[in-house]
Amino acid sequence: MQGLQTNNAPHPSVIIPHFVFASIALIGVAMLLLLSESALIQVYFSGKLIAITHLTILGWASMIIFGALYQLIPVVFETSLYSERLAKITFYSLGVSVVFLSYAFWINSFTVLLPYAALATFISLLLFVINVFLSYKKSPVNKIESKFILMSIVWLSVTEFIGTMIAFNFKFNFLSEIHLHYLKIHATIGFVGWFLFLIIGVGSTLLPMFFISHELNKNWLRKSFVFLNLAMLVLLVNGFSVNETSLEIVTFSFSILGIAYFLRYIYQSYKKRLRKKLDVGMRYSALAMALLVLPIIILTIVFNVFPLDDEFVNRAVILYGFSVLFGFITTLILGQTYKTLPFIVWLHKYQKLVGKTKTPLPRELYSEKIASIQFYTYFLCLIVMGIGIITQNLILLKIASYLLLLVGILYTINVMKIIVHSSKNTP
Repeated sequence: MQGLQTNNAPHPSVIIPHFVFASIALIGVAMLLLLSESALIQVYFSGKLIAITHLTILGWASMIIFGALYQLIPVVFETSLYSERLAKITFYSLGVSVVFLSYAFWINSFTVLLPYAALATFISLLLFVINVFLSYKKSPVNKIESKFILMSIVWLSVTEFIGTMIAFNFKFNFLSEIHLHYLKIHATIGFVGWFLFLIIGVGSTLLPMFFISHELNKNWLRKSFVFLNLAMLVLLVNGFSVNETSLEIVTFSFSILGIAYFLRYIYQSYKKRLRKKLDVGMRYSALAMALLVLPIIILTIVFNVFPLDDEFVNRAVILYGFSVLFGFITTLILGQTYKTLPFIVWLHKYQKLVGKTKTPLPRELYSEKIASIQFYTYFLCLIVMGIGIITQNLILLKIASYLLLLVGILYTINVMKIIVHSSKNTP
């Protein structure tokens, strides 16, 4: 954990609001699912499902990633964040934009509100990109981990540009292909280019630190970097120019190779770990890495099982999206919250008191009992939701939505417990 300690870290007021907003957004996602669980058995291009998806991606996952990344940039880049003020402006701008965007999708206002909501979101994310890029320019290091993070914000920019273009196309109709064609590109670059690149960059830094693993072969990461970038480039060229099925298979193959090399690196770190017992945060992380295989299996079936009827494809796409957003990304975020937020607050509160008086451990800032209940509740939620999507059973989807709501409440309780600890005990 000492690797997270740095004199260049931003003030907690930059980071903590992101965790608060994200925890509320997670509860909001569960409530929207309860209001429209039938959206999970309808066509995947529906306003309510897209609203839930964007609130999950931007309000929950990206918001919490932004907050954590502001703390991790000084660790990975070995320099301070370019602008804490810009980070705060980005937080408020993105928070308002996400609510605006989700509302536009929810009420199906594709030609009136959506273009402006998408533009506001694009500008907010561009502020984040600028801040990270200028931070990287100050960096004295050129590690493969920092290259992953830098490329993640490049692909985030591409993702949002395509998303904004799709939104404006509803109003002005200037694109040559149907919306679903560009939506597939938008979603794939968002998952692989933004989330996966960032997770690899951060994960390859933090997981060996938390495992206490040394002397790792980073050639696995370099190979992963090359193949994943090739996959994104082929996807863009094919999507906007060639449009050949064979190139879709090339994109898929390169992505699989990139993910496999990353998992090989993480497995190496796990095998060489000195810390044998995994706490709740690392149990989440281990589960997330295992669940990363699920979307790969789903895509493999879609690419190789013929013929495919529309109903099968619809279920597969929704299950794929669920496995990515909740099986992999959310599982990893839930775990890493318990590894990063307590330490961030602990540093602010107790760093200057170390050696002078007795201080609690970071894990003592939250309830491990609540975290454990949350873990098993979430694991059950994943199983029930997955079965509900496959069988199109509304009762199971309703139960899973209630379980997710409980997870969100338990998670928020622990997040607020960590934050309130800081405010109550400030020296």
